[in-house]
Amino acid sequence: MVFNTGAALLDAVVLAVVSKDMEGTYGYKITQDVRSAIEISESTLYPVLRRLQKDGCLEVYDQAIDGRNRRYYKLTEKGRVQLVLYRGEWGRYSGKISRILEEAKV
Repeated sequence: MVFNTGAALLDAVVLAVVSKDMEGTYGYKITQDVRSAIEISESTLYPVLRRLQKDGCLEVYDQAIDGRNRRYYKLTEKGRVQLVLYRGEWGRYSGKISRILEEAKV
């Protein structure tokens, strides 16, 4: 993708991905799902997850899988509210950009 990904857009995409599973999801799966929309490295994603946790948008728990602990991330109520706000902002923003691009004379 040629467009820069700002922190708010990245937060919105991560919250949306985590929201798909009510029980939460783990870091590797989040990375793969986010990569379906935005090219991102794990070294970029994990600080985003930690920041969203610190901000109260995600809760974290560990679960043993095949003898190893896997860290899961789950949306909090604050995270759901933030995601709703991001979705509204994205709708307005993307609509304006789409109109401008569609009106362009090429």
